[in-house]
Amino acid sequence: MSAPTRSRPSVVYGVLIAALLLAMLAGIGFGAVAVPPGEIIASMGRGLSGSMSGTRDALVVDVRLPRVILAALVGACLSGAGVLYQALFRNALADPYILGVSSGAGLGTMIVFVLTAEATALRYVGVPAGAFVGAALTILLVTRLAATHGRLDTASLLLSGVAISYTLAALTSFIMLFARESMATLVFWMMGGLSGSSWPYIWAVTPMFLLGGILPMLDRRSLNLMLLGDDRAEQLGVDIERLKRRVLASGSLLVAAAVAVSGLIGFVGLMVPHMVRLVLGPDHRMLLPASVLGGATVMVLADLVARTILAPVEIPVGIVTALTGGPFFVWLLVRGGDRT
Repeated sequence: MSAPTRSRPSVVYGVLIAALLLAMLAGIGFGAVAVPPGEIIASMGRGLSGSMSGTRDALVVDVRLPRVILAALVGACLSGAGVLYQALFRNALADPYILGVSSGAGLGTMIVFVLTAEATALRYVGVPAGAFVGAALTILLVTRLAATHGRLDTASLLLSGVAISYTLAALTSFIMLFARESMATLVFWMMGGLSGSSWPYIWAVTPMFLLGGILPMLDRRSLNLMLLGDDRAEQLGVDIERLKRRVLASGSLLVAAAVAVSGLIGFVGLMVPHMVRLVLGPDHRMLLPASVLGGATVMVLADLVARTILAPVEIPVGIVTALTGGPFFVWLLVRGGDRT
């Protein structure tokens, strides 16, 4: 491999890391009360040393820092899941939101919300677990409905995802009727938002992100071979069925982690992997980690826009991503979304 080819990914990674750090700094610094970068670093230092003092430190360490970190984790999870689903189905239109997986995770989350008391240890554990079960069952159902003679048809996959998504959304709305006292909060959560960010949610989501992200990294070569088709990949030594189960489990875990803390946020898993693929190509050894970084950056910036563009009113971040992701999805359809 030539030196220019090797240097290109390193440059892209450098840009993505720098963009993420700058986005996180902006996310912490901008708001109703602006905080200069120097004071952000100082407040974080005092937070680590346990010597916090004043409202400025509390604003940075207890309010904005966990929100920015959680936004980055959510974006990374959604983008990573998008890469996995697009590789599994060999379809650039595969996305957790479009396939209905996010709706399945949302239904599982809503059931736990209704059955558990607020802010208990059971809820912090049960919400991610419910989201995972809902996401896993949904993707299995969608793929079963879309399969024709053992093959997944693009149109059937999208139609199945949309149909299942609407059905699950209706069930979720019905379940919300049993929690009328917190209806407004739940509706806002369903539209996608991070206003309830806290450190306990970060501790709950981080293991799911690490597990769901690390396992696919071990299968990067197999994911590349899957692009050649199932038959060819099997000839090259890939255990297709085992790989599919691992990819589905990892993707469902990532979606569950995101939905459990942020509600339904669409199109991040569609836009970011596609844009990164245009720059780095389809090699999952580079595509997967780069998409994770890109997704984290996009979500931090989207959340910043959501809470500042109409300040003091905060809009759901799902609206921000939908306003950009909807036209992007149409563009992909026009170009021919069945090409990965």
